[in-house]
Amino acid sequence: MDCPGNAACSIGRLMLQRISNNSMSGHLESLNPDDELVMPAMPHMNVTNSPETLLDEKERQDTSFHVHAIVNEAAHAKVSSYIPENCKNQTLAHSPDNNKSLACKSESTISLEGSSFNDETSSGYTSTTDGQVCDVAEENVQDVLNHLNQSIEAFNSGLQMIQCSTDAHSPGQRENSTKHKNTINDGIFLNPVSLPLSDNLITKRQLAYNTLDATPRHEFYIHSVAPGRLKRSRPSLDILRNAITDDQQMVPVSLDQDVESCEKENHETVEESDEKSNMKKAPKGGPVRFGWIKGVMIRCMLNIWGVILYLRLPWITAQAGIGLTWLIILMSVLVTSITGLSISAISTNGKVKSGGTYFLISRSLGPELGGSIGLIFAFANAVAVAMHTVGFAETVRDLLIEYNAVISDPVNDIRIIGVITVTVLLGISLAGMEWEAKAQVVFFFVIMVSFVNYLVGTFLPTEEKQSKGFFGYQGSIFLENIVPDWRGETGTFFGMFSIFFPSATGILAGANISGDLKDPAVAIPKGTLMAIFWTTISYLAISATIGSCVIRDASGILNDTIPMNETVDCEGLSCQFGWNFTECQEAGSCYYGLSNHYQAMSMVSAFSPLITAGIFAATLSSALACLVSAPKVFQCLCKDKLYPFIGFFGKGYGKNNEPLRAYILTFVIAIAFILIAELNVIAPIISNFFLCSYALINFSCFHASITNSPGWRPSFRYYSKWTSLFGAVVSIVIMFLLTWWAAIIAVSIIVILLGYVNYKKPDVNWGSSVQAGAYSMALTYSVSLTGVQEHVKNYRPQCLVLTGPPNFRPALVDFVSSVTKNISLMICGNVVTENDKVTDSDGHLRWLNTRKVRSFYSVICENNLRAGARNLMQVSGLGRLKPNTLVLGYKTNWQNDSLRSLEEYVGVIHDALDRHFGVCVLRTKDGLDVSQKVQGQVNLAFADSDDEVECNKELEKVPPSPGPEILSQTSTEFQTRQGKKNIHIYWLYDDGGLTLLIPYLLTRRKRWGQCKVRVYIRGTKENAEHEKKDIQDLLEKFRLGFHEVVVLTDIDQKPRPKTVKMFEDIIAPYKVPEVRTGEEESEIPVCGITETDLLNYMNKSERYMRVNEILHENSKDAALIVISLPIATKAICPSPLYMAWLESISHDLIPPVIFIRGNQQDSLTVYCQ
Repeated sequence: MDCPGNAACSIGRLMLQRISNNSMSGHLESLNPDDELVMPAMPHMNVTNSPETLLDEKERQDTSFHVHAIVNEAAHAKVSSYIPENCKNQTLAHSPDNNKSLACKSESTISLEGSSFNDETSSGYTSTTDGQVCDVAEENVQDVLNHLNQSIEAFNSGLQMIQCSTDAHSPGQRENSTKHKNTINDGIFLNPVSLPLSDNLITKRQLAYNTLDATPRHEFYIHSVAPGRLKRSRPSLDILRNAITDDQQMVPVSLDQDVESCEKENHETVEESDEKSNMKKAPKGGPVRFGWIKGVMIRCMLNIWGVILYLRLPWITAQAGIGLTWLIILMSVLVTSITGLSISAISTNGKVKSGGTYFLISRSLGPELGGSIGLIFAFANAVAVAMHTVGFAETVRDLLIEYNAVISDPVNDIRIIGVITVTVLLGISLAGMEWEAKAQVVFFFVIMVSFVNYLVGTFLPTEEKQSKGFFGYQGSIFLENIVPDWRGETGTFFGMFSIFFPSATGILAGANISGDLKDPAVAIPKGTLMAIFWTTISYLAISATIGSCVIRDASGILNDTIPMNETVDCEGLSCQFGWNFTECQEAGSCYYGLSNHYQAMSMVSAFSPLITAGIFAATLSSALACLVSAPKVFQCLCKDKLYPFIGFFGKGYGKNNEPLRAYILTFVIAIAFILIAELNVIAPIISNFFLCSYALINFSCFHASITNSPGWRPSFRYYSKWTSLFGAVVSIVIMFLLTWWAAIIAVSIIVILLGYVNYKKPDVNWGSSVQAGAYSMALTYSVSLTGVQEHVKNYRPQCLVLTGPPNFRPALVDFVSSVTKNISLMICGNVVTENDKVTDSDGHLRWLNTRKVRSFYSVICENNLRAGARNLMQVSGLGRLKPNTLVLGYKTNWQNDSLRSLEEYVGVIHDALDRHFGVCVLRTKDGLDVSQKVQGQVNLAFADSDDEVECNKELEKVPPSPGPEILSQTSTEFQTRQGKKNIHIYWLYDDGGLTLLIPYLLTRRKRWGQCKVRVYIRGTKENAEHEKKDIQDLLEKFRLGFHEVVVLTDIDQKPRPKTVKMFEDIIAPYKVPEVRTGEEESEIPVCGITETDLLNYMNKSERYMRVNEILHENSKDAALIVISLPIATKAICPSPLYMAWLESISHDLIPPVIFIRGNQQDSLTVYCQ
């Protein structure tokens, strides 16, 4: 970069200026309104000088580039006295490594203005054009600007000025302070103290009471940014809400935002003028963009005026008659017109990018349907290239036959000519869109001339043309040709419709190049509808005129005239005009006439070569349009990466990002179908594919309208959701009426592709109408569900699972998911305490989705676990979709944890039962918490030990780990296939049936489906058989499939001494003496276990110790143990004693143990009503 002297240099939209350090001090003392504050070097930007302007070594060391911080103040203001001395010193301190530091000033910034009460001062950033400007190529700093935009986006608060220190530093300290390498990521901070103060500066009181609100701007709502421009973003809530409380507090200020001010005249947006100037100064090498006429209307008309118009419309008129031909045309136009209205609405509902039909459908209906129809539509356009090329080749073949210049034979001639033609068209396409557009304009002009030539020719019947059946406009010919005359295998109404309909499919030619249009939202509706109108008029006119001039059969022999005054055996309409074609009609050998001669339009025209040229132009233009459309659509599909192995074809080349590889693929497909060499075979193949596209376009418009999404706001208003639905239904019906087997194949391909994308679930979010529809349906059903009364037959365990971060307790998540998946509600709750950091909810949801767990995730901030769990139980859910069962993991470290944490844990169980929740507690041998294997944030409320908390405090010092969604998925016992193991249910206490229902739901999964379930109940030896029979009958009426029942008659026996010793060791740390406060009253310490407690709960304690012994005897090899959860008397039973019971029951067991307690209300019933 060459900047002479101290001139300011312009790089794109940035200004650079060289200032000598020797003159820096004086510069600051005489600071003018357009003077600068110095900023340390930003090493990311490299600036080089030309040899002519290189300074000597000493001067180069005293030179630096600095940031312009322009102060908008009066010209007479003297501000040097307000600059802190240390700030001046900092500006002079530069290390040798930072001799050339770069600073930039954005011309796009506008002034910051502020007002508060009587204060009328303000400050801000303004652009300047003072000084000599040297133009430098913008691409030299594009990488720097990209980095700058990323940095701004990173902290989402704009640029900030670096704070000047208020402490005096020695020169040595200043030198050391400059050794830190500042980058743009360090940010720039604005400190009121360090800024030069004047009448126009923002005062401290203003910044404290005024927000830095930005006026609405276009750039806030777009994702991309033009080259050479800084990306702007609105200020965050933190910036708007944080006030300055002391002189040293730094306030982040975006370089492009405004401070509140009553002065509105200065709030004109800069980006509008910038955009206009950019449009005027568009680079010569930029991409080509088209308007609605050249880009859409002409392109669509040329694609509609294809081979069918010239070579098949007269023949269809002969077969179906003028009346039914008009009906065929109008039916086709009805479908295409409705589709045109739908695509106009979709294309005006937001900014349209490249990808055409695929882009519109996929962004409306989502990737599932959009991806499948995009692939089919691209394939249909590739086949359409072959159809139009074969039509061109037929015309050339007929000319060769007429002049006896056949290459090989009629079929192979079509193949040879078709391959050569499509190769030439490929060369035109590869030359670029500009050449292709110029070729289309030439084709359009030729077709217009051919139409005029045809209309003139209808008034000029000659004797030679009469021998071929052309007699000019005759009422008798019109009346005969108005009725149908079906001939051949395809001689049916829908046979003719299937042949004609592809000619109407060109309406999407303009939309398919949406990325090459100046304004797709305007061009697509206007150009498409105008093209449909004019082409419909032309089709109807040609059908009526040629049907009024030409008879169906003629020999073309000049000697077939009827001599004057002679009586001959003559039949048919030609006899009225002096021609006898009876012989060829009876023999079926007539070569001319509408029913036999495909080149009828050429024969009628005034100068037949012009019709031939029109045929060439129509066929070649349609083929060229399809050859361009197919790669463009396919390229967009490849870039979205919805299907494997196709990304290779999405690479773009050149200024227009041309998909050369997709062009080659389209070329290969076209040649494959050209080799068929039969137009009537190729046309029906693509009809169903285009009809599928039309059906989905119409359905997209209908679905987006019916969901009532606020985001559906098309600027095109002339559409109706019901006409769109009608168009979709008609398109599907026509598919099956045309060729039912081809329709089945097309639908099957779509379903297969849809199923694949739905299975893969691509990571895209396009705000589709399917998402809006899902929300609308969920809202409707949720509201309607509130009016449904609860019934025990419909009872479902809707679980609130206290998982903390779900990826820390995967076994707990897998267990509940196995019970609730596709059955009932599951909510993973995370209580974040004051000592915790709020975790990434989206990351945890992605982790759940990756694990295929259907669950919600809810985070709540509270002081402790109990308060958070209580609030989750109160507010979780919606209407009837509210949790009724609390699931939590067993606190394995409760003996090492604090008494307060222990009280909170047991209090959560009490609170759940108070709210009539069922409670489940899961314990596994190795514990549930795997957070030590995962570097991340640990919720202290769920921590398993004090040591673990200390460990995670150390982990916070290390850099953050990857998000939970990309962490390795830990395998648990609830994800493995259990085979023919046993599930043992200890239904010791009747809780309404939840203890039975949850294991039953678990056995409905494939992994647990082969497990044998055994139910254990309490009983006495005397009544054991009777109690067993009763429970078996009850289980049979419950229809659970549980048949084996075991009565525990020894459960009330005394436990072994070893077990008692184990229990005493557990409670020993919590035993406390009773403190006497009176003769009859005693005060029991909180969380302590007294001798009175042990005596009062002796029977329970011994029973639970005995249960542990029974579990070791009967269930040590079980896959899962389900047991009734003990109930403790609230506010009387000490928490350590209650935890000792749970520990005694599940101590030293290898299988997972699930404690379950229902809310003592029926969750199972034997009745059918």
